[in-house]
Formats: sequence, C-alpha cells, structure tokens
Amino acid sequence: MFATSGSSRDPKDPTPLPTVALTPEHYNRIARLVEHNIPVRLQFDIQAEYLKDDLDSFNVVGEIPGTTKSDELVMLGGHFDSWHGATGATDNGTGSSVAIEAVRILTALHLKMARTVRIALWGGEEEGLLGSKAYVQEHFAQRDTMALHPEYRKLSAYYNDDSGTGRFRGINLGGNDMCAPIFESWLAPLKDLEATAIVGRTGALPKQPGGTDSTSFSWIGLPGFGFLQDPMEYATRTHHSNMDLYDRVQKGDLMQSSAIMAWFVYNTATRVNMMPRMTMPKPTKKESL
Repeated sequence: MFATSGSSRDPKDPTPLPTVALTPEHYNRIARLVEHNIPVRLQFDIQAEYLKDDLDSFNVVGEIPGTTKSDELVMLGGHFDSWHGATGATDNGTGSSVAIEAVRILTALHLKMARTVRIALWGGEEEGLLGSKAYVQEHFAQRDTMALHPEYRKLSAYYNDDSGTGRFRGINLGGNDMCAPIFESWLAPLKDLEATAIVGRTGALPKQPGGTDSTSFSWIGLPGFGFLQDPMEYATRTHHSNMDLYDRVQKGDLMQSSAIMAWFVYNTATRVNMMPRMTMPKPTKKESL
C-alpha cells in the first residue's frame, strides 16, 4: 500500500475529499464486476488524526573541525523523517545511515581536512523540505530578499543521499557542469566500485526546492548534489509504502555508498579551491516565502 499526498500542505487551503489508493488487482476485480452488471458494495473504515500539539521539527547536526580553513564548510546528509505505514528504512534510514557512516570513516582514519565537515540529518523533509529549507535560509541566504549570511561564501558543497538502498553509480551535477571534470577525476579511482556516471550537466537552478534536500541548497545558488543509485525496488515497492522495512536494506550497497560519500567529502574538504558554483538567480515576487 502506497501513501500519496492528496492536497496542499498549507493549512489555509481547502481540505480535500478522503482518498483511497487501491492495488490494480482489487480495482480490476471491481471493474470486472461492474462490467457484468453485478452490484459492488465497498466498505471503508478510515480514521485520520491530525497531531497539532507539537508542530516543531528539528535537524541533527554534527561537525569534524577543519584545520587550516576551519571557517569553510563541506556538508553531507539526508533526511531522517519518514512516511507512516512502515519504518522508513529506505526512505530515508539508508541515506541517514550512509551519511553517518561516511563521517565515522573519516573520523576513524584520523584524516586531517582543511575545511570543517558538517553532517546534517534533516527533519520535515516529507512535509516539504522544511528542515533543510529553514536551515539554508537561517545559515546561508534568505531567498526572497537575497540577504546573504556570512557562511554563504564559506560553503563549498553539500552531498545528499535520498534514493533508497541501491549502490551509488555516480552523481547528478544539477546543471553545474563546471564540477564535471572535478567529479570525473574523483570517480576515476572508483571504477572497481562501479560508480562512473555523471549526469545533469545542463539545467537551471530550481525556482523552488523540490524532491530532496540538495535542492534547498541549489535553490539559493549553493552547490548541492545528489548521488545516483540503483533503483532496486524503491519506486515499485518501498517508496512511501508499508513495505519500507529493514528487510529491503542491502548492507553491501550501503557500505559501498558510505565509502564513496566519504571520498567525495574528503576531496572537497582538502581541495585547494572551493567547488565552483552557479549564480544565484534573482527571485520574483511569487517566489517570496
């Protein structure tokens, strides 16, 4: 059973009619009965509860202090909230675990990194990227006014994991083709891990964040990247469904992904220059938050 969004998240908008998602097998059986003029009676017991006592969410943030450029940042992360119905194992327990393991690898190896490495596990992603969108505006830039905070010029890049349990196969540039040769050189030593793809060489920065937390960064002109992953059963079985359970997690995939994320973060944190970035677009009045 897959849960789907049925309306706007804005409480000021009209409340929609109750919606039920049926499997094709159940729907087709009803359709066949109707085609044969056999009356069909459906009975539902739908109970919905809105929890309004505590509407606050939070992010979990930690750091490995840098050495010679400790005021500059490299960020990585994923969202840790999930949909109802299961435990959110692949959306996004796996992404959070990969980011945590990448930080553990860097810490365990006692690697000296010029820039500070900051991990963020986002809350409120499933409600509209609330955690990451609020964070980037508090720490980096207010999108509607273009007011830049001091840290805006100090973030080199953000790396995100939010596509299930599949192995990393490459990375999405999000239109930032200036990073393509850099990522190509970083992926070259990882051919034995079968991570070679670089996509998204062309494209504009998003007018609104959407899809996953890396877009909250690219929305304000910061380099935000998401890794490409094997689809596995993500879209067909686990994404926002009651089957998103631990049994669907592939341990070996997460180990491979953690190593690659740690490698990208390390290279970004030790690179002489910060990562190239696209120009922050001018907001329109409709984009004001």
